[in-house]
Amino acid sequence: QVQLVESGGGLVQAGGSLRLSCAASGRTFSTYAMGWFRQAPGKEREFVAVITWNGSTYYQDSVKGRFTMSRDNAKNTMYLQMNSLKPEDTAVYYCAVGRNIMDADYWGQGTQVTVSS
Repeated sequence: QVQLVESGGGLVQAGGSLRLSCAASGRTFSTYAMGWFRQAPGKEREFVAVITWNGSTYYQDSVKGRFTMSRDNAKNTMYLQMNSLKPEDTAVYYCAVGRNIMDADYWGQGTQVTVSS
């Protein structure tokens, strides 16, 4: 059974940093894209970042230069380093895995990130 488990969320002041982790189990995802999405209260879930199987990364415009995504295939884990956080980054963050990240096959349960002003 495949599971994705996020960790690292929490409450931080504006300008601060958090590092999210997502550990996958149940199968190996070295040939899959891994990504992060987020959903703020009252809004639809939106794409944040993706890292392809060969390490290329793409970001939503609003997080470029502030967020960095990485992966460790040996640990079957993905990371999202979030710096210079803003109150508008407040959301539940979800990790996902799939051949096409915009049509992900597997999702984590979500972790809350709250940025206070």
